[in-house]
Amino acid sequence: MQAITVAPRVPASIRLEDVPEPAASDGALLVEALALGVCGTDIEILEGHHGAAPEGCERLVLGHESLGRVLEAPPGSGFAPGERVVGVVRRPDPAPCAACGGGEWDMCLNGQYTERGIKGRDGYGAQRFRLEPDFAVKVDAALGIAGVLLEPASVLAKAWDHIERIGHRTRTWSPQCVLVTGAGPVGLLAALMTAQRGYALHVFDRVAEGPKPNLVRDLGGTYHAGELAVLADLAPDVVIECTGAAPIVIGMMQQTARNAIVCLTGLSSIGRTVQLDAGALNRTLVLENDVVFGSVNANRGHYELAAEALARADRAWLERLITRRVPLARWREAFERRPGDVKTIIDFGAAF
Repeated sequence: MQAITVAPRVPASIRLEDVPEPAASDGALLVEALALGVCGTDIEILEGHHGAAPEGCERLVLGHESLGRVLEAPPGSGFAPGERVVGVVRRPDPAPCAACGGGEWDMCLNGQYTERGIKGRDGYGAQRFRLEPDFAVKVDAALGIAGVLLEPASVLAKAWDHIERIGHRTRTWSPQCVLVTGAGPVGLLAALMTAQRGYALHVFDRVAEGPKPNLVRDLGGTYHAGELAVLADLAPDVVIECTGAAPIVIGMMQQTARNAIVCLTGLSSIGRTVQLDAGALNRTLVLENDVVFGSVNANRGHYELAAEALARADRAWLERLITRRVPLARWREAFERRPGDVKTIIDFGAAF
């Protein structure tokens, strides 16, 4: 079978090659790949910035945003041939730590976890792969190709889960205005889950044209483009930061309402400096009872919450997030950044 592989930490080493069928020891479920989402993490791996192959191997099968169809499932597994599934990315560490042992491997305490297609385990960028039933999540077949959005949606399901847990530190928490910074796939899925909760939605992005403004407006939200100054009078109760751009991260910490919650989901580049009055920021956070926290990855419960959110969403709206659908034969095109891109996926050519 064919798979997209890379030599981690070696730039430009990505290729499509023949690899052996997945070993039965990898999981009881044999899954046929339908689609694979491409994200910034994949680009960073192929550029050689990070990533780790399985122990004893030189190459890593890339890809962590999966959508597949079960080909084989043993009796009692909870799955049946023909069902659509997505594979959970992270696996708990072998020790395990208290978090991993409690099913919260997204909060691993010692960093010894592995991740499909990223760290120490082959990913889902192959024509067939195997899954352990405990790390497979069923997807509503009615979603069609949009089921490939489940993994990024799980990140936002976790973000909202933690926002709400923090918010209920008070008995009177009642947010009115939510701001999402960044209108990439993660930002737009954050916007979707905000709209589903009935909050006033605002989305900020640098891009003023293309599909993003209409995607936000069709959720009932307000789209802001340009510089942060356009948000000066907004004072949101909740901010979900999805850009990782340091000026936006710092700026939004200082432009919220009282008792605000800022959730950081974007990774910032290292080595860039921003002028900051740390004392003033500290005073604002303390005197206004603000909370700033980071969130990444997700556990099984968050995948299930994300599956529910996608099932409630308008399928046509979800499919508009997928702006490029690249066949496996032209796989290289999927890793090119093009104007107007929101989410690019690789279509493995299997009939839906």
